[in-house]
Amino acid sequence: MVKVNGELLDLAGKTVSEYLATTDYDPKRIAVERNGEIVFKSQYDEVVLQDEDSVEVVSFVGGG
Repeated sequence: MVKVNGELLDLAGKTVSEYLATTDYDPKRIAVERNGEIVFKSQYDEVVLQDEDSVEVVSFVGGG
């Protein structure tokens, strides 16, 4: 199980891209952190989530 924003999900073995494809996140407006380290957008297809990973997805909201 992988903890994403505090929720345990069965994502082990999937890439960050595969996970994001199942969500409503706009990849252009988010940042992803895995185990305390930023995952660069260029790595989303390569980074495979593992059991006990901790992932945070942060959305950027514009406004003024």
